[in-house]
Amino acid sequence: MEYLSKQKYDEIAAELKHLIEDVYPKVTEELAEASAQGDRSDNAGYREARRTQGKTISRIRFLQKVLEHSRVIDPDALPKDRVCLLSRVEFTNLSNNTRMKFEIVSPHEMDLEAGKISLKSPIGAALMGKKVGEIAEARVPSGTLRLRIESIELD
Repeated sequence: MEYLSKQKYDEIAAELKHLIEDVYPKVTEELAEASAQGDRSDNAGYREARRTQGKTISRIRFLQKVLEHSRVIDPDALPKDRVCLLSRVEFTNLSNNTRMKFEIVSPHEMDLEAGKISLKSPIGAALMGKKVGEIAEARVPSGTLRLRIESIELD
């Protein structure tokens, strides 16, 4: 079971709809055109169309499974005093006194450039359930990070 924000759930649903209603019919049409050109064993256009069809079907199935096994998070039901999914957490790395701020999200929403880390990442997992002032220890490839939680925000 994966938990998604309403925004990400809607994005995935929109991509799935686009693939099913727009992309797949075009791919099928291109495959039929390439197939009509004769010998399939020597037809690069046909092989490319088959690859595209396979990728499209694979992506559709993946998105269907994500939506099937996902639930939209109700932000009102989340605790405000502890780090949880959709929390924006500011913390200090105690080894070098660097302050960082990240939003804890599902793996499907992770985007480091946008300041979103997965709850399944070492840092995200270590922060989960902690309160302001507590210290979380995250085991990362370079060792163990000690992180003091400075603030928690939740929309």
